[in-house]
Amino acid sequence: MAGADRPGADAQAVVALGGGHGLHASLSALRLLVDDLTVDQLTAIVTVADNGGSSGRLRREFGVLPPGDLRMALAALCGADRWDDTWAQVLQHRFAGEGEMRGHNLGNLLIVGLWEQLGDHVEALDWVGRLLGAKGRVLPMALVPMDIVADVRGLVPGSPAALTSVQGQVEVASTDGIIESIRLIPDNPPAAPDAVAAIREAEWVFLGPGSWFTSVLPHLMVRALREALVATSAKIVVVLNLGEQPGETTGFGPAEHLSVLLDHAPDLRIHTVLVDASMDRLDELSTLVEKVGARVVIADVALGDGTPRHDPTRLASAFAEVMGESY
Repeated sequence: MAGADRPGADAQAVVALGGGHGLHASLSALRLLVDDLTVDQLTAIVTVADNGGSSGRLRREFGVLPPGDLRMALAALCGADRWDDTWAQVLQHRFAGEGEMRGHNLGNLLIVGLWEQLGDHVEALDWVGRLLGAKGRVLPMALVPMDIVADVRGLVPGSPAALTSVQGQVEVASTDGIIESIRLIPDNPPAAPDAVAAIREAEWVFLGPGSWFTSVLPHLMVRALREALVATSAKIVVVLNLGEQPGETTGFGPAEHLSVLLDHAPDLRIHTVLVDASMDRLDELSTLVEKVGARVVIADVALGDGTPRHDPTRLASAFAEVMGESY
């Protein structure tokens, strides 16, 4: 992997936006660049719309932000020594058994407990980060829990063009229809001020990979975050998924992913689009990228085990090269 002694590789402030396994992958890669001294300030801004599993149960019972995606981001930023790795595993531990605790993550409970103790979402996450030795900061994209609402076609028998509203992250991610657009409830949630400041002060912003409609695009629906992304002088990098996600992006290739993002945020100035070399129809993507004045970087970033997952080390190398080049 490229190091800090490479010309043009001065340490830089980086923000990564997303949620779930996609954000975990990008943060795992960026954490390596913190160790490598290519990144000196790393901030994760995480979607807070989950309504399923342990997060959904805690959200409904306590009226708090769903903690699951925040927990995963914190775990991804843990260091590589035994102490940090052990705490990362503890944070991710999911209870078994047949009782009421079944399915809960220990990290989710820890985060909610600190929220109750401290009364401040951001301060509590900073405390968890200190406990874990996290190589960066994790912030919620908004300070209230949200619901994602999608306009979906293809759900009305005999009327394939009719639109149906589908509400909830789990429900949107698993719809049998074709998602046309998304919006949030509330429609203008209060963004975390520290998240807005981090975007404005960043030199690089990474958007994606992840569940496109339920983890990536929601950031563009929060007005203050969107305004910060449009106004920032940071170079914005869109990291595309390694394939379609059944239900959410069925039939999508790289160009479709980027096109949907541009439909939701036509004023976003994209600097780079990163895509895996194994993807099909890259000529279509290149044409679209050129049209919006960005550049496309094609690299081997997949894990290579047949699953649509990014390899953190390969992704870190691609990120380092993207940030190390002068454009």
